[in-house]
Amino acid sequence: MRRLFTSWLLAFLILFLPPSVFAQDDATLFVEAAARIEQYRKEDVRIKVIDVNGSPVGDAVVNLEQNSHEFLFGSNIFKWGNCRSDADNKTYNDRYAAMLNYATLGYYWWSYESERGKPKHDHAKQVAEWCKANGIATKGHPLAWNYSDAEWYKDVDADELFRLQLGRIDDCVRTMVGVVDRWDVVNEATHFDRELESAHHTAMWRKIGNVEFVKSCFVEARKAGPNATLLINDYCTDEEYVKLIEQLIDADGKRLYDVIGIQSHMHKGVWSNTQLWETCERFARFGVPLHFTELTILSGQNGWELAKSGTVWASTPEGEAQQKNDVIRVYTMLFSHPAVEAITWWDFTDQHSWQGAPAGFLRDDMTPKPAYEALLERIKTLWTTKAQLKTDESGTATTRAFRGEYTVRVGGTVTPYTVKKGNVGELVITLK
Repeated sequence: MRRLFTSWLLAFLILFLPPSVFAQDDATLFVEAAARIEQYRKEDVRIKVIDVNGSPVGDAVVNLEQNSHEFLFGSNIFKWGNCRSDADNKTYNDRYAAMLNYATLGYYWWSYESERGKPKHDHAKQVAEWCKANGIATKGHPLAWNYSDAEWYKDVDADELFRLQLGRIDDCVRTMVGVVDRWDVVNEATHFDRELESAHHTAMWRKIGNVEFVKSCFVEARKAGPNATLLINDYCTDEEYVKLIEQLIDADGKRLYDVIGIQSHMHKGVWSNTQLWETCERFARFGVPLHFTELTILSGQNGWELAKSGTVWASTPEGEAQQKNDVIRVYTMLFSHPAVEAITWWDFTDQHSWQGAPAGFLRDDMTPKPAYEALLERIKTLWTTKAQLKTDESGTATTRAFRGEYTVRVGGTVTPYTVKKGNVGELVITLK
């Protein structure tokens, strides 16, 4: 009896637990990713076709075509309108819209409001409206960060600067309601003590207290945008970040954030499958979506030596081949984890990329690297559902489909359809 129970329990665990539970090494984690993607990114779809009398139509051809993803595949969009030439701007826009459905807009206070009282809302709205017209969701990054000081900060004392910080949050969020409704509220709070880079903002932050400052920013953002999606974002992925997140609750114990943002700049080397998976598992326990907000994989030499030396940090054929392989692996791993909801690349092109690194999907001359083509194939083909089905005698056709927005065609009847998590019921199409 005990042996029978043990065998039954093992069979149950294998059948119903995620395959990753049994993973032992990097290779196994990657091999099992396809099964996880099938399990976690797709839903059962049931389509019933009837005639005007309500009778089922058998042998009807049903074409199911995905138009967009629920999953957010993105990049920062800092170079929009700011490339080297008009031709480069057009290429940037075309390549971006062809592959991605998510964009991070820059809201760095010291540059966004370099002159006190004159934030650059007009440019942000222009970028966001282009994104909306191209089916691209948007996020503002960040509302609070002390990487640098604007010159006018230096004439403001700590109490006034804190008041202005909260006012900036209110202004940005309210101004962009309906245009930008996702925000990195506070960036890199675990190691906020940046005396050299931002003495004035850091002094204010320190006076308020780290946790109190972060909580105040979230409270202000929530008041300004009750329906906004609010993120905490950090490059720290260890227990220090965990401890900060645990404290971001209100007096009733309710979370102040909606999403946990994880930076993953890999200038020194690409994370292993194990590191990717363990990072996801560490933060998935909070029960909110995870966004990989700043992902960098180079197509040239790893490390920071070239950036520090001031020489050109070049993209190389060998580096581009390796970048392609790493992009396939990393995106596959992250897409296969059920808690991950978005991946944002950093930067889209090598033109004036951060630290001058060969980090783009596009080269400096705006031609696509192999990594661009490889990810485009996954997003638009391998991870997209396009199926031709036929109904049975009950008028029903079924399949598994990636979550997102669809067009369903049966003869001349065209029906929009959304495949969502936990898809329930069936789509009924009446032929006329």
